[in-house]
Amino acid sequence: MELESGSTNRQSRLKLYKSTLILAYQSFGVVYGDLSTSPIYVYTSTFSGRLRLHEDDDEILGVLSLVFWTLTLIPLCKYIVFVLGADDNGEGGTFALYSLLCRRAKLGLLHPSHSTDDDISSQDSCLSIKETRASSLLKEFFDKHHSSRVVLLLIVILGTSMVIADGILTPSMSVLSAVYGIKTKAGGLHDSYAVLITCLILVGLFALQHIGTHRVGFLFAPIILLWLLSISGVGIYNIIQWNPRVVSALSPYYVYKLFKLTGKDGWTSLGGIVLCITGAEAMFADLGHFSQLSIRIAFTAIIYPSLILAYMGEAAYLSKHKEDLQRSFYRAIPEVVFWPVFIIATLATVVASQAIISATFSIISQCWALKCFPRVKIIHTSNQMHGQIYIPEVNWMLMVFCLLVVIGFRDTDMIANAYVYLFVPGLTVIIVMFVTTCLMFLVIVMVWKRNILAAFIFVTVFGFVELLYLSSCLAKVAKGGWIPLIFSLIVLSVMYIWHYGTLQKQSFESHNRTSLDMLLSLGPSVGINRVRGIGLIYTNVLSGIPPMFSHFVTSFPAFHQVLIFVTFQFLTTPRVSANQRFIVSRIGPAEFRLYRCIVRFGYKDARKDSYAFETDLIETVRVFLQHESDDGDARDSVSEMPVNQHESDRLRDDVSMRVENGSGAGLTRCKRVRFCGVDNSKELEDLEDAREAGLAYMMGNTCVLARETSSFVKKFAINIVYGFLRRNCRSPSTALGVPHTSLIEVGMAYRV
Repeated sequence: MELESGSTNRQSRLKLYKSTLILAYQSFGVVYGDLSTSPIYVYTSTFSGRLRLHEDDDEILGVLSLVFWTLTLIPLCKYIVFVLGADDNGEGGTFALYSLLCRRAKLGLLHPSHSTDDDISSQDSCLSIKETRASSLLKEFFDKHHSSRVVLLLIVILGTSMVIADGILTPSMSVLSAVYGIKTKAGGLHDSYAVLITCLILVGLFALQHIGTHRVGFLFAPIILLWLLSISGVGIYNIIQWNPRVVSALSPYYVYKLFKLTGKDGWTSLGGIVLCITGAEAMFADLGHFSQLSIRIAFTAIIYPSLILAYMGEAAYLSKHKEDLQRSFYRAIPEVVFWPVFIIATLATVVASQAIISATFSIISQCWALKCFPRVKIIHTSNQMHGQIYIPEVNWMLMVFCLLVVIGFRDTDMIANAYVYLFVPGLTVIIVMFVTTCLMFLVIVMVWKRNILAAFIFVTVFGFVELLYLSSCLAKVAKGGWIPLIFSLIVLSVMYIWHYGTLQKQSFESHNRTSLDMLLSLGPSVGINRVRGIGLIYTNVLSGIPPMFSHFVTSFPAFHQVLIFVTFQFLTTPRVSANQRFIVSRIGPAEFRLYRCIVRFGYKDARKDSYAFETDLIETVRVFLQHESDDGDARDSVSEMPVNQHESDRLRDDVSMRVENGSGAGLTRCKRVRFCGVDNSKELEDLEDAREAGLAYMMGNTCVLARETSSFVKKFAINIVYGFLRRNCRSPSTALGVPHTSLIEVGMAYRV
């Protein structure tokens, strides 16, 4: 038996190692494209400004030292060591950190709205961490000052909007720089042809996204691996051939010497240095597509050493060929291997866009689930990794905006100075990194419950470096840095207005819901009739009768013999297990045949089609009624009970299964209430009869308007912007997969 157990453990470990290595391989083609292609333009961009006046060996070695320590501090120390450990059940990115704070530290405006969500939150950690004085004080501050929660949400949306803006700019700049590289050997290529070739490549890149992250990763990974092998090999050759002394530049003394010699000119050059870490945030944002271990293995074993060798080799070449500072990368390639490396470089630069595209999909998915983005269609492209998704609307919108950016720069000197303007994506990247650093301070204190001194050290070290780079990038806003800021401001406004309008709508429905007694009192006066079938009433309220249904009944006094009020909850946890998906409860006495079902989804859960969902839902209600029948002669029934399809299958096989004191398979919390004279067999018959008669879906088609007394800003945000977004995004019925032939829409106007 011990031999068999040891063999099983060995096989499971081998399987884990194999899957981790496969994910690490895929990550090269998805996560690291942008980061690994930065040597193409870092030195050129850095020496394109006033630093071109300082071309001595000490300045070149100082820039190399800056690049080395920037790569070591930000991607390696900050992200690989610390930030990847702050994942939200395997998910990464700015919104995942916010979700973690909302759920574990009870911060923010998006904390769960139903008490049963605590059951899910409590499973995030196997051990409870004792509250510290610092975490208690911070929590008290956020509880006391509501505006601080609003500011926190705005900071998170700012970081998210910067990533989305980067998803527009990085593909444009990367592909354009690759095409422009052709002109080093084909100087006669007209700018119009460069624009045309760039547009064609972008269309092809976005057309590939529908095949899924894993296939894109397998397709692109060999290109990046060949690229890394090429630049590290060229780097080693240049170090040996031109200047082995560049190894001494790994000392931070050369950073001090650079700023001492160049002064303000050295500070302005930081806008070029920051390009060496563009793509580092993608390691965290794309975490849901892969795993912590796979990303750490890929970076520390391959990416980091390859980049260091490439930068050292280029610096060694420049120390002996200062006349090539403005086109150093391609000049540093030995003539014998120039064309193979050039072709690989062009392909790798195109692949570099994939990291930010995948990160944009992940972040928008999180924003949509947390009511901060209009409804979109999310396609899960992998059965093994639920974080691998594709969003068609976002994909094609990104493509259109990328094409507009490329075409829009046609009338400027962008193409003639492509490398100079590549700091533009760097501005968005450094802002996102600083937002992540700020959120990590709260995570360290309030989630990890560590000493506040450790959090201050984290923010001081990494925040100082990022603010230094940010100040340099902001100084160039007038030269092109306004482009990402405008994009980010537009995205931020859309996200916040959608979030605000959605909360206003839900607040109206919660305050105007009707009690069951009031609805039933209308029965004799309006002559309500019951018709055969099951009615699924989709609503946002968790108690009482939604105003939409009350409006329908008073206008058309009839409804189905079995009514199930369905409320979807998209929680701030990535996934909800199957045994916690449904929470069923009864509304009123048994003879009313009214039920409520709360359906809970995490922001990374895949949605089933309408037929599979309604089958599971009705089966859940049947299991709920069967539990009541099996619960003894006392006629106690479970009024709120999570059940799932697996448990219903077990129940059919073992009808004697009993539930005592809220324990049992698949049950997380139960509450007993007494219904005298409940005839569950009759209810089960009615449910089956209604099921055979057919299902109908009822949803509200609401128009949200600002009150006449509201301010101009609120009227503009609600009536114009939110109204436009609501009319042009996917309708709720389409997003939920409700069949159009079975849908009843009730029109209402809400004044908020």
